[in-house]
Parts: sequence; C-alpha cells; structure tokens
Amino acid sequence: MDDTVTLTLDEAQRLSHEVLTRNGFSESHAAAITRNVVAVQQDECHSHGLYRLISCVETLRNGGVKPDAVPRVENLAPGVVRTDADQGCSLLAFEQARPILMEKARTNGIALLAVNNAFHFSALWPEVESLSEAGLVALAMTPSHAFVAPAGGSRPLLGTNPVAFSWPRPGRFPYTFDFATSVVARGEIELHRRAGETLPAGWAIDTEGAPTTDPEAALEGAMLPFGGHKGSALSIMIELLAGPLIGDLLGHETRAATPGGEGRPQHGELLLAIDPAVLTGASVEQHLAHAEALFEGVLGQGARLPSQRRHAARQRSWTKGLTIPMTLYQELDRLRG
Repeated sequence: MDDTVTLTLDEAQRLSHEVLTRNGFSESHAAAITRNVVAVQQDECHSHGLYRLISCVETLRNGGVKPDAVPRVENLAPGVVRTDADQGCSLLAFEQARPILMEKARTNGIALLAVNNAFHFSALWPEVESLSEAGLVALAMTPSHAFVAPAGGSRPLLGTNPVAFSWPRPGRFPYTFDFATSVVARGEIELHRRAGETLPAGWAIDTEGAPTTDPEAALEGAMLPFGGHKGSALSIMIELLAGPLIGDLLGHETRAATPGGEGRPQHGELLLAIDPAVLTGASVEQHLAHAEALFEGVLGQGARLPSQRRHAARQRSWTKGLTIPMTLYQELDRLRG
C-alpha cells in the first residue's frame, strides 16, 4: 500500500471544507480556514497545512473556538484598525479587516491592524504575502500558548511566537519569511511524534529541565528559543507588541482547550502594512528595483532566499497536486464523515 496520497487543489479544498463544515464551522469560517491551510499545504509546509484541520476540529469539540463567530471591525484612528474575532478563528477576522488596513496604509503610508480575542493556529505568511502582492510591505506577529522556556530557563513561559515579513517584488513572488522564535514550530515536534521519530538535539527540554530528543517528553516539558538569548529577546518583544500593546493576553495567560472545557485559547495578533509608494513617491519602482540588488547578491553567492523552497513547491503543486501521508488523509476522511 502507498504511504502517501496525492490530491488536486480542488480535492484538497473540498476535503478541508467538508471536514470543517461537517464538524460545525460556518461557511465563512470554513472558507477562510480552507484558503489558508490549502495555500500552506501547496507550499509543502506540512506542519501548518491540512494537518492543522485536526486541531481545529479538536478545539471546536472542546469548546475553545466559536465556529460561527462574527468579527467586529472597528476604525480606531487614521492609521489604526482593530477587529474583535469574538473567540472565532483569526483568519476570517483578518480577511474582513484587510481591505481597511490596505486603504489606511495607502492613505497614511503606514497602518496597524490589531486582531483581538482570536483562536490562532495558522501560518502567518499567507497574510503578509496577501499584502505584499498588493504592493505593500508587511509585518505580522502573534504569541501562542506557553510552550517555550526563556533562554536559561527550565519551564514554559513564552509562546512559539512567530513573526512574518513580506516585501513586494513586482513580477516575482514576494520576499517572505515566517518563522517561530522557538527553534521550530510546535507542529514539527508533533509530526515527529506521529512518525515515531526522535528530535534533533537542542529543540527541547523535559519537565525536569534536562535536554531531550523524545517528542513526548518535549511536548510535556518545554521547547527552546532559537539562537539562545537572542531568540528569547525577540520572543519577549512579540509577546509585548502582540499582547499588552493591543490590549490582549500574554502567552502564559492562554491555555489550549481541553475535553473538560478548560482553557482559553484566544489571544491577539499585530500586523503592520507600509506603502513604499507613499515614502518614495514617483520613484517607487526605481527603489523596488534597487532592492533587487540585495536579493541578487544573496543568490549570486549560492545562498538561498527565505521562501524560495516554498515558492518552488507551490509551482510543483499547481501541476502535480498536493501529497500528504496516507494516515493523515484517512484521519481527515474520517473527520468529514
């Protein structure tokens, strides 16, 4: 028996939509979630692709997300917009606020979006790329549940705290990076556990604070920040900017939903959008072309640009489809009933 299955984009979208709607998500939330996880899966980012549908359904069943929440968008200032996700998924809240964020950035040169009270599970790069594909420079960040010990610490305090940045490149895929400030995303450890594989050294510690390569011990203990004290400092910055600055929670104040209904999995997200045309005026194309010299310098010495692998995977997926483990497909197929 093959241990993988390949889906067309249409089949992947239908699978995702049916898993979500048949388990209680509204049409609008199912559509927003599907757009994200299929986009991520086609870029072969497996830890945040179709696999994430399992945790979406689990969180819903445990009462941790409102499946029919209606986001409330609020115009706070000329350069500031807020959307309250109403304990729903962050993706629909972002999509509904994005046009206002873009309009404000083009009017003022820079604009900020605060997403509050949201269940957030998704990769950030689709959000920032959707802005840079429209000509804006974009930055996004969000805390998560306390899975990470600070550098030199022994127990969880910080979230995996991802940050994403995207720069427009006319006629090409944007320059984009999206990474956790932990050594890896928590989903990577979960995938190692599912596959029965040990972890590389330096990813995590156990409940006693000792280094471990056992995925189970890592999930019970704590992950580590990348780059030691530097990653730890960046993670704390993200906690502050996407927490207290926008009136939302710190990572250690949230908890994943459990079967008993405990846990508060909602927190905040901060996005910045900058219009280079406001800063550079009629010479914007010249300055965007100037930026290309930096990218060419990277590639010219044999180095790789962040997201280069994803973009190559995306083009393969458009013609060859999306390949996922057979066990994952079977689990998702059971969830859609």
